[in-house]
Order: sequence, then structure tokens, then C-alpha cells
Amino acid sequence: MQDSDLGAILRSWRDRLQPADAGLPVYGFRRAPGLKREELAQLAGVSVDYLVRLEQGRARRPSAQVAAALARALQLSDAERSHLFEISGLLPPGPGEVPTHIPPSVQRLVARLGEVPVAVFTAAWDLLSFSPLWAALLGEPAPPDKGRPNLLRSHFAGRTLGSSGIRIICPEGSLEIFEASLVSDLRRAYGRYPHDHRVQELIADLTASSERFRALWDSGTVSEHQSEMKVVQNAVVGDVELDCDIFTVAGTDLHIVAYTAAAGSEAAGKLDFLRVSAVAATRWVRDRSLPDCGAAPHHPPRVGV
Repeated sequence: MQDSDLGAILRSWRDRLQPADAGLPVYGFRRAPGLKREELAQLAGVSVDYLVRLEQGRARRPSAQVAAALARALQLSDAERSHLFEISGLLPPGPGEVPTHIPPSVQRLVARLGEVPVAVFTAAWDLLSFSPLWAALLGEPAPPDKGRPNLLRSHFAGRTLGSSGIRIICPEGSLEIFEASLVSDLRRAYGRYPHDHRVQELIADLTASSERFRALWDSGTVSEHQSEMKVVQNAVVGDVELDCDIFTVAGTDLHIVAYTAAAGSEAAGKLDFLRVSAVAATRWVRDRSLPDCGAAPHHPPRVGV
């Protein structure tokens, strides 16, 4: 396999992907099919200059993180993703690792759900992708010290996934139910991926830092995390009461989380207002280290997704 094959195949994959399938707006006449270099670079979180060097063969060995970002942004199949890793001189992710690749069908689904705040998490609750309306409602995710934002790390550290101090609360007494459900779901993920080093590190860190997590983990309970009605405290529109639903993608264990409101309701009107403010945001797929917010002041019982 020659080094030039990497650039050629990246260009062919970019040419075949339609902007609408990536959640990008299309304005006016486009001289070439598929995504522009600038669009792919934005989706993958890399510089345009670096993408040009990859396509021209002047850069030939992307890191595993960049290869994964390009695979997700280009909406590659599992076989294509493995091929990208191989021609980049990398070892493809093994079957014992928590999947972080979002299949093309799921990416198209998320990209077309522009009417709702929606995000995609791994089986261990690492945040992979989110819509502009998700960021407008819950705050732009901010990069943690290492890795991706993780719902369990954020919650048991007394923080939120998003910026701006936005909080999520639900009826009194449900905090304990939420925490037990989330930890039990993590145990399910650990049972399926016991050798994944990121899952092992997550459990070790939370066991050492959170007495509440340690007690729940030691209980040995295993169940699937489910969600319910939540109230989001948003600084722009105030409290928004929303239904929160979680869908698990068969074969990947990815979690799709969506917030919705009944048509014509006060909450729907507030989402419409936030949607207008999010129109300019076009990055639906994020594969970079996103910030975790800082410690927040005392609030009513808080929950995550």
C-alpha cells in the first residue's frame, strides 16, 4: 500500500458525502460534489492546512485520534474505518473496546433531528456528538483535563457537562434513582468491555474520588439506564420542562439522548427561541476533547441525561 493511497481515498470519501447528511446547510451553487475541505476539517476538528497535506500526501501518518475523527466525520463503515487505520499505519480498534465510531445511519439520523436537542454517548457515557440546539439548551461542552467529557465523571464530581452553569433537575427524590441507574448501566458496559482501559480508568477514578459512586458500585446492581421528565435551568429562557428519551443503537451500544416537548406547549416555544439562536452553529459531529465545566455552586438536586 503506497502512501499516496491515503490522500486519494480521503478525497474520494469526501466527494461522496453530501453536506445534508452531515447536518450542514447548503447555500447556492457548489462546484464540486460532496464536502468542501473546510467543511470536513470543521467536522473532524482538524486544521484545513493539515487536511490538505493529508490529501496531497505531504502528511502520511495521522494519529489514532485524528484517524478516528476523520472516520466519524466522513461517516465511514466499520470496514472502511479499519482500512483507514491500516493505510495510516495504525492498529484498528479491537472488538474488546467500547465503540466510539458512530455508524453513517446514526449520523444521518442525528443530523436530521434539527428540531430537538440531541447527543450521542458511548456505552460508558463519553460524549461523542451533539447538535447545535443541544449546546444552546445545555451549554457548549467544555474540554476536561483528559479524554472526552463523561457524564459519570461530571455528575459525581459535582459538575455539569455543559458550560455556563446550566443545570438539570427533576422531581425531589429522583436524584438517588438517577445515580443508581447510571452506575448500574456502567456496570453493564463493564461486563461487555472488561478489558477496555478507559472503562477501567473511569471506574478506578470514581471509586477513589466519590464515596457515593463507590457505594453504588459495590452494590453490584446491573440494569439499563432509563430517563424521564427533566427541568433544564437555562439562563436565556428560564426553566424548561422536557421529556428525555434514551435510545441504544444495536451492535454499537451507543446511546442517543433526545429532549422533546409537546407541540404548542410553553416548553416547545422556549425550544423554538433557542433554535433560532443556534441557527449559525453547524458543527454536529465533534471528536475532540471538549471542556468540562468548573465546580458549580449549590443547586437543587441535579441529574444528567
